[in-house]
Amino acid sequence: MTTNQSENLAKATFGTGCFWCTEALYESLDGVISAVSGYEGGHKANPTYKEVCTGTTGHAECVEVTYDPKKITYQELLEAFFRSHDPTSLNRQGNDVGTQYRSVIFYHNDEQKQLAETAKAELDKSGAYDKPIVTEISPTTTFYEAEDYHQSYFANNPNQGYCAFVIAPKVDKFRKVFKEKLKPEVTQ
Repeated sequence: MTTNQSENLAKATFGTGCFWCTEALYESLDGVISAVSGYEGGHKANPTYKEVCTGTTGHAECVEVTYDPKKITYQELLEAFFRSHDPTSLNRQGNDVGTQYRSVIFYHNDEQKQLAETAKAELDKSGAYDKPIVTEISPTTTFYEAEDYHQSYFANNPNQGYCAFVIAPKVDKFRKVFKEKLKPEVTQ
């Protein structure tokens, strides 16, 4: 990536439960340069996966997305966020339970904060869900990149049980819903 390219890129950080799922979904969107699994929102410096899994560090499993706003907007990333998990489930996504699996948007600037709050309020008001949306909207803190084996986990381990039975169906559904927004190599 050239310096000029990097100046035109933006970051967004989302937690939708397990970061393996979140990363796999965002990586498929055209305009997303990278989706990195990691931890944010806690009180312990340099947490490990094992520590975060205890639920005592305060971190959420999340994905830091680097994207090109000329190809995909923050609003489109928010749409993907809200449609890819249950934002009404407090500290739980499927069988993953604990604050580390909370629904959270870590905003990087005031514009992202406003767009996230508006999207949440409008979706709540729309009646799309039977329960209120509990998504946390917080300022970014320090993002800690997860251990190497967590990166591109779904792509590297498609036959692993969790990947095959939990992530793969979620990815298939996501790709049908967002088919116009997928990277060309994903749609082939």
